[in-house]
Amino acid sequence: MDGTNESTQGNFILLGFSDRPHLERILFVVILIAYLLTLVGNTSIIVVSRLDPHLHTPMYFFLTHLSFLDLSFTTSSIPQLLYNLNGSDKTISYIGCAIQLFLFLGLGGVECLLLAVMAYDRFVAVSKPLHYMVIMNPRLCKGLVSVAWGCGVANSLAMSPVTLHLPRCGHRSVDHFLCEMPALIRMACINTAAIEGTVFVLAVGIVLSPLVFILVSYGYIVRAVLHIQSSSGRHKAFNTCGSHLTVVSLFYGNIIYMYMQPGNSSSQDQGKFLTLFYNIVTPLLNPLIYTLRNKEVKGALRRLLLGNIEVGKD
Repeated sequence: MDGTNESTQGNFILLGFSDRPHLERILFVVILIAYLLTLVGNTSIIVVSRLDPHLHTPMYFFLTHLSFLDLSFTTSSIPQLLYNLNGSDKTISYIGCAIQLFLFLGLGGVECLLLAVMAYDRFVAVSKPLHYMVIMNPRLCKGLVSVAWGCGVANSLAMSPVTLHLPRCGHRSVDHFLCEMPALIRMACINTAAIEGTVFVLAVGIVLSPLVFILVSYGYIVRAVLHIQSSSGRHKAFNTCGSHLTVVSLFYGNIIYMYMQPGNSSSQDQGKFLTLFYNIVTPLLNPLIYTLRNKEVKGALRRLLLGNIEVGKD
């Protein structure tokens, strides 16, 4: 029997947190609330950034894409998780699993690269403030975002089919709450050293290379900020850059742990909770960390709400 085809004949079973039935009820409520807040927070950022002319800058152009990524990234798996947590049915179709894997890999890769692009944007803003709008022109911004999307999607197109077609010898139970690459690799009934090596190499390109670029960029940023004479200017620069570094730490910390050791070497239970963290907590916190405490965004929200109120009165 051909081991590469049996998984296409039926559904996968997402075991998730089924060994902890009492925890499932708690997780359902917490994740549902967090998911709704994520939708509201990130949608608000997108709407405000698009409608308010004061936010038509490169920084908010990239933040709009980050919010869209977070919405898509979370929605690719959380609705299925909520469905599985709320009942006894833990299945997902082969097509559903393939789509989930493709989106999870692709969107995760795009976000790694987009965070590097945003680090470059902050570097230019701090080190060359007088030439910022000339350097970060619309054409360059769109080009950088296009490269991030293209590389992320290409990585997913390369790895998703390979992962899905691993022989599983009839195994259909995925020890995770979504069709994630490490969990699917663990199901294989062959030696997966070659594919794990390939994953490691791609992870260096998609994960570690942008991270190194981010760290180098912030080395130059810190040096440039220390030369700013105005204390208020230094505070504003550190505040903006600190927000970005916080998000980078939250996102990359989990990604590196999971994908630099994709096979059996990582704890499966630990992996579930780490994946849950960067799948729901990070997208939930991004709007708060980046913009909702930002005076420019608060002002834009105020103008938008007051404008709607005045229109309603008229």
